[in-house]
Amino acid sequence: MKKSLVALAALAVAGIASAQSSVTLFGVVDASVSHYSSKAELANPFAAPLFVVPTGIKQSQTVLGNSGYNSSRIGFRGTEDLGGGLAASFWLEASLANDDGSKSLSNFDRRSTVSLSGGFGEVRLGRDYTATFWNDTVFDPFGTNGVGSSAIFGSNLRLAILRGPGGASGGSGSDTYVRTSNSIGYFLPPNLGGFYGQLQYALPETIKNSGVDQSAKGRYVGGRFGYANGPLDVAVAYGQSTAVDTPSVVTGFVVGNSQQRKIDTLNLGASYDFGPVKLFGELSQAKDKNKLGTSTVLAGVPYLVNTNQTDKYNGALLGVTVPVGAGLIRASYSRVKFSNGAAPVFNAQNFFSTSNFDSTANQLALGYVHNLSKRTALYATIAKLKITDGQNSAVLGGQSIIQSNGTNPTGGVGNSPAGYTQRSSLGYDFGVRHSF
Repeated sequence: MKKSLVALAALAVAGIASAQSSVTLFGVVDASVSHYSSKAELANPFAAPLFVVPTGIKQSQTVLGNSGYNSSRIGFRGTEDLGGGLAASFWLEASLANDDGSKSLSNFDRRSTVSLSGGFGEVRLGRDYTATFWNDTVFDPFGTNGVGSSAIFGSNLRLAILRGPGGASGGSGSDTYVRTSNSIGYFLPPNLGGFYGQLQYALPETIKNSGVDQSAKGRYVGGRFGYANGPLDVAVAYGQSTAVDTPSVVTGFVVGNSQQRKIDTLNLGASYDFGPVKLFGELSQAKDKNKLGTSTVLAGVPYLVNTNQTDKYNGALLGVTVPVGAGLIRASYSRVKFSNGAAPVFNAQNFFSTSNFDSTANQLALGYVHNLSKRTALYATIAKLKITDGQNSAVLGGQSIIQSNGTNPTGGVGNSPAGYTQRSSLGYDFGVRHSF
């Protein structure tokens, strides 16, 4: 009887295997000893009584982190050959917090997609990376992981947290910077002589009511197109995220206030592998477009007065990797300049600011990876960030060297107390990565 049961089980497994062309369990476990320190100064020293509060403060923290080289994760992916060149695929991937075990297979927050592919390309549905994020990570020698992550990544991530519709990278909801939920994506087929591309639309999933303006909060529209052949890879991407959308509501003779905030992202990235040296570069711009409609009454008629403001974050990155035996040296310089779209306000703080309403973040990063095998590596990274006139930008003013898991740039070190603004940050990672 037992032999019969075993035979039946084997036949069942064989049937599943024949129907499913391949199913793979994969993952990364990455842990590091990481240290972060920051310095902050009073945003406006003229607003504080002399000798009552310190003009500068220092913060530091040492942690056992994760994802300092590659993001810790566990996932399942599979493909079924449907015949005639068609294939159906799924991809379920969850974040891991292996430093304390607090995050595991509770959800598939990194990716959860099902797709159909063939000679026409691929149609993919579910939670996935945004089209505009790819250039930030592919053309960064540090791949948006650990303290070496570029200032472009740091400012875009913090902008999504402060202005966006949901959580940050790996968080819940539709953050629409690193990933977006409820997305429909189309990818070009891979046989186009090196050309590749994708289009993506994320549904806001709004309940529609007749005669009432609808909110589009959480909607993302974007695309990425590139060319990769031999040592050259170059791509351009554009996307728009609707971070806030509160339409005005007319009740009788009262017009309610409205607000709309859209984040437009445009970036161009490239890399070229010379063999002894691989060069990376990126140019990016994020526009924080805010439209506020304030209700007012003129001659007894209610209407909205619109106030528009567009802030810009212009970023640039230069990077390099140098293979050395079983190791790899990584280095990058990145910069983000904030241009305030608000009308100038002259006061003591701005009068003594050299750039008035503009802010700048500059970052240098240096690292080394030593591969013990194809799956296991040791790594070390150090990075220094300096911010000029951070009091003029909520995004740059609170930016710090991102903690290695990339999920806490607004808490802990670098989240300056009220009245203080970030001036500089220093961080390092020493860790080990194993993939399976």
